[in-house]
Amino acid sequence: MKPVILTALLVTLSFSQTQARELSVDPDIGDDQNDGVTSPIKTIRHAIRNAKPGDTIHLKPVVYHEYAGFYNTRGQPGKPITLNGHGATLEGSDAIDPTTWTEVSPGLFKNDELLPTLNLAILWRWFFLIDGKINRMGRLLKGRSEPLRKPEELKPGEWTFVGNHTKSEGGSDSDKARGSFFIKLKPGQTLKQANIRFPVRSAGVQLSGDNAHLVIRNLTATHPQNDGFNIHGDCRDVIFENICAIECGDDGISAHETAQYRVDGFVSIGNGTGICDTGSSNTVYKNIFIADCVGVDLYFLDTGRYSVSNAIVLSSAQKPMVVAGRASGHCTLTIDNLYLRRIGHPVPAVIADHSRVAARHLTLDDLDLRVTGEMSYDACLINGQPTPVDAKSPGAELEKLIETVVPKFYQSRFRNR
Repeated sequence: MKPVILTALLVTLSFSQTQARELSVDPDIGDDQNDGVTSPIKTIRHAIRNAKPGDTIHLKPVVYHEYAGFYNTRGQPGKPITLNGHGATLEGSDAIDPTTWTEVSPGLFKNDELLPTLNLAILWRWFFLIDGKINRMGRLLKGRSEPLRKPEELKPGEWTFVGNHTKSEGGSDSDKARGSFFIKLKPGQTLKQANIRFPVRSAGVQLSGDNAHLVIRNLTATHPQNDGFNIHGDCRDVIFENICAIECGDDGISAHETAQYRVDGFVSIGNGTGICDTGSSNTVYKNIFIADCVGVDLYFLDTGRYSVSNAIVLSSAQKPMVVAGRASGHCTLTIDNLYLRRIGHPVPAVIADHSRVAARHLTLDDLDLRVTGEMSYDACLINGQPTPVDAKSPGAELEKLIETVVPKFYQSRFRNR
């Protein structure tokens, strides 16, 4: 009888150890020495590091001054590791320390060591938040950029960088940029009163290495140096649900290398680029809203396979949509129900060489299309002209799409534009 009891005990023990856990994270009262089950963990980093297949990490819905990094993190088929933000925000910026700045002339402040690891790639994406408003000074990585101004040319609320900010011979964007930042404030305004913040974290959510069987949902990334959601390496069975990227230095979300993932519910507002996927990645986007981006709204490159459905884009970026492949392989994009309205000066959407696009229910409003690659159309409207001739106006279908994917606070802006 004793061996039977011992066997039963071992089976029960093994079963309990493989049960999915609900881990909680609370930056205010948590402690990284806690198990996350009986008492909350303090940091997202520690929770991800300790999560097992089937576990769900629950974030307290507050602002976190850290990023969520997944490095060779793997769940199992049917037992993903889930990060549920419950509406939490991953803030990529920190407030400046006014004591590290020197007033060199009335209202003009200088800092020589704001970010020791500053490099050219970061400098192209740089911005300051001044009085709560983002100021890129007309600079971005993917598109035309304004030259950096001289300090004496700055107006209140503007900034510049003076120093070595050009590539060395044979160098790259990883070259360190050495020099000083300058900020101009209103007469009599102090740095503390200006409420200035600067980007210190690279991304909101970062995947790198070999990741698999992950679910990331209900999370907002804002004000990182680079991307809101930055996915590198090789990933499989990764799902993003109900995520937002707001005012990021570069892309709202970006896939690289051989990444494969699905997105259901994505809001991208005020970023350098709305979506930018490269390499031989394979991505699926559903229920998407993009607005107020700067460089490119939709950017699909290289030899990847991409899909966009149920999407609305209010395009005020330099380029509304670019699809471009390589001589070594085509870039493939499938579109199903995409409404893209151009705001501002006319610029065409571009389907470049070595690209294959299959479009169904694509509406380009006040927008031309330039195709040098391959493209097929099914019930599409290009700049108000139906292609083919019997295509139908989106009408009620567009209204339904607005209700589904456009954030409530943006719906009135959308209809008034």
